[in-house]
Amino acid sequence: MPPNGRIIVLEPRRLAARAAAARMAQLLGEPVGHTVGYRVRLESRISAKTRIEVATEVILTRMLQDDPALEGVAAVLFDEFHERSVQADLGLALALDAQAVLRPDLRILIMSATLEAERLGTWLGAPVVRSAGLQHPVSTHYLPPSRVAAAGNRPTERLTALVPTAIREALTQHPSGDVLVFLPGLADQRRVAERLSGTLAATIDIHVLHGELPAVQQDAALRPAPAGRRKIVLATSIAETSLTIEGVRVVIDGGYARVPHFEPRTGLSTLQTVPVSQAAADQRRGRAGRLGPGTCMRLWTEAEQAERPAHLPPEILTADLSSLALELALWGTYDPAALRWLDAPPTAALAQARDLLVRLGAILSSGPPTPHGRALAGLGLVPRLGHLVLRGKEAGHGPTACALAALLTERDLLRPADSAPAPPDLRLRLEALMTGRPPLPGLIPDNGALYRVREAAAVLRNRAAVPNSPLEPDAAGLLTALAYPDRLAQRETPERVRLVTGQRAILPAEHFGQETMFFAVAHLDGNAAAPRAVLAAPLERAELEQHFADLITTQEEVRWDDPAGRVVARRLRRLGALVLADQPLPQPDPVAMATALLRGLRSLGIGRLPWSESAQHLRERLAFLHQATPTEWPAVSDTALLQQLPEWLGPYLTNLRSLAEVNRLDLSEALLNWLPGGWAQRQELDRLAPAHLEVPTGSRIRVDYSDPTTPVLAVRLQEVFGLLDTPRVAGGQIPLTMHLLSPGHRPVQVTRDLRSFWATGYFEVRKDMRGRYPKHYWPDNPLEAEPMRGTRRQNGLK
Repeated sequence: MPPNGRIIVLEPRRLAARAAAARMAQLLGEPVGHTVGYRVRLESRISAKTRIEVATEVILTRMLQDDPALEGVAAVLFDEFHERSVQADLGLALALDAQAVLRPDLRILIMSATLEAERLGTWLGAPVVRSAGLQHPVSTHYLPPSRVAAAGNRPTERLTALVPTAIREALTQHPSGDVLVFLPGLADQRRVAERLSGTLAATIDIHVLHGELPAVQQDAALRPAPAGRRKIVLATSIAETSLTIEGVRVVIDGGYARVPHFEPRTGLSTLQTVPVSQAAADQRRGRAGRLGPGTCMRLWTEAEQAERPAHLPPEILTADLSSLALELALWGTYDPAALRWLDAPPTAALAQARDLLVRLGAILSSGPPTPHGRALAGLGLVPRLGHLVLRGKEAGHGPTACALAALLTERDLLRPADSAPAPPDLRLRLEALMTGRPPLPGLIPDNGALYRVREAAAVLRNRAAVPNSPLEPDAAGLLTALAYPDRLAQRETPERVRLVTGQRAILPAEHFGQETMFFAVAHLDGNAAAPRAVLAAPLERAELEQHFADLITTQEEVRWDDPAGRVVARRLRRLGALVLADQPLPQPDPVAMATALLRGLRSLGIGRLPWSESAQHLRERLAFLHQATPTEWPAVSDTALLQQLPEWLGPYLTNLRSLAEVNRLDLSEALLNWLPGGWAQRQELDRLAPAHLEVPTGSRIRVDYSDPTTPVLAVRLQEVFGLLDTPRVAGGQIPLTMHLLSPGHRPVQVTRDLRSFWATGYFEVRKDMRGRYPKHYWPDNPLEAEPMRGTRRQNGLK
């Protein structure tokens, strides 16, 4: 270990880093920046005397990239490691690599009150040290199931219903001490604060606490309440760890947290509100027992607590890995398996991150970083926003690019006066940043956020060597597109846009106007199935043509248009799923037309084809023969005809475009020409399955093959006088089922044995028929009688 080496203490959040440094300096009786200092984004308080540096985890990554040996550093302490951010996992992997190759004397310590200690100790091959510490007793209370059920299942409904009531109960039941309330996000903090407004005693102050607050407001939330007053601190997960909020005796835990979730299938990152893990709940509970006995009120049931996971999945398994992929490239590690990971980055998410870096020009497809990628890393931004700054500078919009990048790293700086979401238009944020005034009536700029964005933009201008000049809100669309080329979008409906990837997102036209067609989307919220664009800006078609020319393709598209019932042929200029130009194709390829028409007919189904009565009858005859001898005759079921549509119908579709034209086709001819045996098999069809049979009167009666197992000949009984045996088909193999009809065409007998009918059944039928049809001829001997079609008189009989 180097003599007088520094100790780097890592915290997951800026607020925690500042608070931890302040507490250690206080214990030493020194100001921050002497023995103990801190370094966080946009702020540093260290000096030559500093021996303990408290920093956020991303600072360690930059230190390692700048100096892999960490010269002058004796130890690195990963505090609150149970939170498992991507930067913590990456920093640990790089530190272990540096220790193994360059610094075997480097000490690495991993700490947390809710650590998976045994797993980590086994994985590292390191001893596990436990310290009970000083923790005062905390009584824990759950809600009864009936009260939880009445509040609803959705997090917003549950928290809005339960939290204000729980706060009032806590103030009544505990007459002294302050109250710390855990809520998932800023919107929840605002809703609860609004519900409490005007309902509490004048001696009670309400503070909000989140990572984007100015330091002065964060410090106010952390300080003890003045004498004679009490405070309620509405906090996000930021207050779970490494903070001691003096005076807190009661913790009210809403039980939810906002966590990032990356969906490799769509490439979208969204924030999801999820139940906290048991470990996080224990961390929150412990805030009530830091300085004395306390109480924790959990706004869920004890049964729900048992069902919650011990730990949430680490961020490396669920988040966007583009920053990690760039850091690995800068480290010279193109195969992540070369490093030690507690949980290895998922292959699909890492591959998608690398694809994005290649599109941004940050790395080569073979893996190494480009000069542009190294420049991105030097800006201290995620790759997308670093790309925005550098390419925006090249496009002549440097100051606006720096402002927009800073804006997109902060929480939204606009808040509507009511509870509705702020309009998504990024131009409004840039206007507010320029003027400090509401860009529209009812929109309230957050002064703290405005200050932070301006400060961050100034730092970025300095790092990127960009001069300060007035902002250009109308450049927001192009600049956003540079950062998010995979989130270019085109208006599809008044409520929805289609992203360049084909994904759809909600973006109402009312915010931009019906005539605006193209957009760049920066932030999406909701779920991957139906995301909502919460920050976006319009851009012109000409900007897409100019700045994304290498991604634009021209293609001829011949496709079936189902609503129109026809094939359409177009020449399209596309940027992914976006259509920049669409013109009719005057002379489309005939093969492509026929293929598209076949595709459309397949989608409609066989029943939509123009089956005339004769064509359907032909199909039934073929089905009968296939049933009898399947090896010699083709199947003509719906499924079979659909599968072989190109073979039997395809030749007739040349130069056809629409269903109306198809409806004029003769399907009988198509089926007959499809027979493999040609003309000979057509003759065989007529012999084996004749369409009609001639009966003794000379009438040609149609044979019904609708049931291929039982073909039917329906004929009036008088027309078959003298016919001894049942007619047969299939070369004499199958007798017809004869439906013998009355003069009124109603069945009087069904038989497949005509000879037996004449011998027995006829005489019973004759008795009935003579009474019903006395004008018709009913002979005593039907085998010797003349067949006839009409009445006795019509046939010259008395």
